[in-house]
Amino acid sequence: MTTSTGRGLLHLAAAVDQPEPDNYAADPYVTLTRLAERGALDFVTLGDSFGRPGPDALAVLSRVAPATARIGLVPTVTTTHTEPFHVQAAVATLDWVSRGRAGWRPEVSATEAEARLFGRRAAAPAAELWREAGEVADVATRLWDSWEDDAEIRDVATGRFIDREKLHYVDFRGGTFSVRGPSIVPRPPQGHPVTVVDTAEQHAYDVAARQADVALVDATGPAQAAAVRAGLRRRAAEYGRDPDGLRVLATLRIDLGGGEHAAVPGHGGGGPLPSDLGPLYRGGPVGLADLVTAWHRAGAVDGFHLIPVEPRRDLERLVNGTVPLLQHRGLFRTFYPGSTFREHLGLARPANQYAALAGDLS
Repeated sequence: MTTSTGRGLLHLAAAVDQPEPDNYAADPYVTLTRLAERGALDFVTLGDSFGRPGPDALAVLSRVAPATARIGLVPTVTTTHTEPFHVQAAVATLDWVSRGRAGWRPEVSATEAEARLFGRRAAAPAAELWREAGEVADVATRLWDSWEDDAEIRDVATGRFIDREKLHYVDFRGGTFSVRGPSIVPRPPQGHPVTVVDTAEQHAYDVAARQADVALVDATGPAQAAAVRAGLRRRAAEYGRDPDGLRVLATLRIDLGGGEHAAVPGHGGGGPLPSDLGPLYRGGPVGLADLVTAWHRAGAVDGFHLIPVEPRRDLERLVNGTVPLLQHRGLFRTFYPGSTFREHLGLARPANQYAALAGDLS
């Protein structure tokens, strides 16, 4: 679907992180995600790390899943000090629990303090850890494909649950781990849950170009954003990917405490201002809609990943103020076009690489 400008509709996502000490109960996450779903946002993200207090993001969104119906759910999952086999199984399980709405955002753990929590290995340079994260993303897709879609027989009469000919060893050997497979979880409803990579860390850039369905980028103006998007698409093509299979979203912190007033000077349609935590917009919902519209018409990005400074207040003003304006301008959907996260993004369900190989050999 395209807009009157000839460009595809915007993709919008929001973070639902909670400040301490409000980040332990499940209800606030459910409330914020339902609010984002009412605005027809593509997905929500929930951050996580080994070095901060709070619940496990993947577990929280597994609790949110049955309380929602359409919106994509993207927890941060640390790939350092964890078993890749268990990581992919947990993400696949979220896809089953949510009926095809799971994603995941790989992250690394680079501090010695976090390494000591496990005692398995010392802290390593970021470049090495992101290479490992890329390998985890690679083996995850192989393990999700290790069950063909029709591998489950469930034949009560013969007592056969699985067609073993449709389970596959992945036999993956990376720089720090090896995995034989197959997975212990059937192929997820989406085939592959959506991989979201934040490129704020420079070493994550190649992982995004090679593995991501959605890349998150920091930019303080449409020209900068457009250049980063073009670079990611070019690198994706160099890796043999169709660059049209990569969605690039600008990450933007939003402070909508200005109500309906115009944006604070410097934070309007000309672009946000830099802050210690990334690009920041401070103003009202109308000014934010103008900024988003300007970037969209410039072809800078495919959408925005918005991080509310005050979660409940800013998300309410986003959904009740900014989103309706974008819908009125024909830039954003008024309803979900399908039921899965991939459908929201306009991405096809990937073919099973092992089933395709078996077909080629037959």
